[in-house]
Amino acid sequence: MSAGRHRMRSKLHLAAAAATATVLVVTTGVWFGYRELIQPNCSGEIRLSVAVAAELAPAVDAAASQWVKDGAAVGGTCIRVDVSASDPVDVAAVVAAKHGVILAGVGQASGTAVTPDVWVPDSSTWLLRLKKDATAFAPTNGASIARSPIVVAMPEPVAATRLGWPNGKFTWTDLLKQLNSSKPLRTGIVEPTRDAAGLSGLLSLTTAASAAGGDAQRNTVGALRALATGRSSLRNDLLARFPTSKDATSIASGLGAAALSEEDVIAYNSKEPPVKLAALYMEPAPMPLDYPYAVLPGLEPSKASAARVLFELLTTPTFRNRLAAQSLRAPDGNWGSGFKAPQGAPSPAGGASTAPATGGTAAGGLDPAAIQRVVTTWSVATQSGRMLCVIDVSGSMKDEVPSANNRSREEVTVDAARRGLGLFDDSWSIGLWTFSTKLVGNRDYRELVGIAPLSGQRAQLEAALGNIKPSDGDTGLYDTMLAAYKTVQADWQPGRVNSVVLFTDGKNEDDNGISQAELLAQLKRLADPERPVQVVMIGIGEGVSKAELESITKVTGGGSFVTKDPTEIGSIFLNAIALRPPAPR
Repeated sequence: MSAGRHRMRSKLHLAAAAATATVLVVTTGVWFGYRELIQPNCSGEIRLSVAVAAELAPAVDAAASQWVKDGAAVGGTCIRVDVSASDPVDVAAVVAAKHGVILAGVGQASGTAVTPDVWVPDSSTWLLRLKKDATAFAPTNGASIARSPIVVAMPEPVAATRLGWPNGKFTWTDLLKQLNSSKPLRTGIVEPTRDAAGLSGLLSLTTAASAAGGDAQRNTVGALRALATGRSSLRNDLLARFPTSKDATSIASGLGAAALSEEDVIAYNSKEPPVKLAALYMEPAPMPLDYPYAVLPGLEPSKASAARVLFELLTTPTFRNRLAAQSLRAPDGNWGSGFKAPQGAPSPAGGASTAPATGGTAAGGLDPAAIQRVVTTWSVATQSGRMLCVIDVSGSMKDEVPSANNRSREEVTVDAARRGLGLFDDSWSIGLWTFSTKLVGNRDYRELVGIAPLSGQRAQLEAALGNIKPSDGDTGLYDTMLAAYKTVQADWQPGRVNSVVLFTDGKNEDDNGISQAELLAQLKRLADPERPVQVVMIGIGEGVSKAELESITKVTGGGSFVTKDPTEIGSIFLNAIALRPPAPR
């Protein structure tokens, strides 16, 4: 099916519509009223826009077309269905923008994208990520209408040699060992911040890495970076890197493993490539693609009714066979007629459907916080940047934090910075300052370590962080902010995000420094769209003025984050770094 919209409309046929009404009453237990669903002489038009993941779109389009052909009306009004094959990341960007948020790795929505009435992405993780950041986002329904397990796809010769496929069971720990072996497996992943299959594989692999014993963060970061060396922005680009001939050189130099959907593998092998892919069904099983039917908020009642009826059509036995034609399973994991299962697929062909008539359960057991944590860690651990970290050492940083065993705010802040440092690889350039008032003569800030590659000064930064202690001074925020901005801008580097990250627990208290108006005026003069400097300000405790911090980041770009609980600053710090825009080039 093309990505363009399919427009469908026809007059009602009474017998077929009566059957639809019967299915509706039986399957939902909700009586909309016979006349509300079938109107032989419908007039007007309800246009229901439905954005569907590309691999599922042909099945939804066919079902909707048949419905309209047989007759479709609500309250005497004819229904017109526009089905479009849409990349979930594009719709997610539009929805996020509508709620004033940005999802890590997703970026800004395109100017031409619009919000559909019904959205069927490939995974409930999109809905969970949006709900986590946009608390007002409240779609309805959300039940699964299809399913595709996530597998590790390997060229068959590689799977046989490395893991003994097709015999035996395959675990994520086995795969992790292959990543860390003396001859590491060439692995790849579709950018997991933008691809649900990649995210599912990443969640499973990082869980295995953190449970492997030893330094959990080191194991996890190592696994992330191994995957990152073979990442692709697009799924087709990743698939093109699998071996293209049977000779040993091609197999050895080609992609050796990637987390993909079962449907991806079936589609790839259907083209009869020289080297077919084995689908490894891993243990524990990763979360599948579950294709939730999300009715987006704000629909008028007639459209909402049309959306409910369409959903019922997508939960019938007939639709299961449409799914099979697209190499997809029903929500219960079984499949319809004509499904060509990969070797080792853990479900009997033609198995009886046990899915409830109201669709399958979507997003079962998924933890939005765990998803956000993995996405954030990936974003920080696999990107490069240039950053000046500026830490408040004013007297109030001595205050104890009851939720952190009465450690001081300073200790909690430094620990968060130290943990973040462990995620940055050696390609990062990082510097470290502290600030209060009159730290060096009349100057409010002190340079502890200049901005330089971590490859040459990681130990120096670690030592400097360990020696930070609060002073007896106040908060010289404005002078420090201006100096930090100028420092990062002076040696601005292309191809990287140049940024200032500042931690503070108070408002500006320097009577001898510049005013807020002077700071903002100077920052406006300095701001250069060709040499942008992103500013991230993290406020800690009750004494912070969010309005003061936001006044700065509105001028510079970046973001302000305030928490009353200092123990949250570690996750806030990583989330803030992960949300930075792509580097200009």
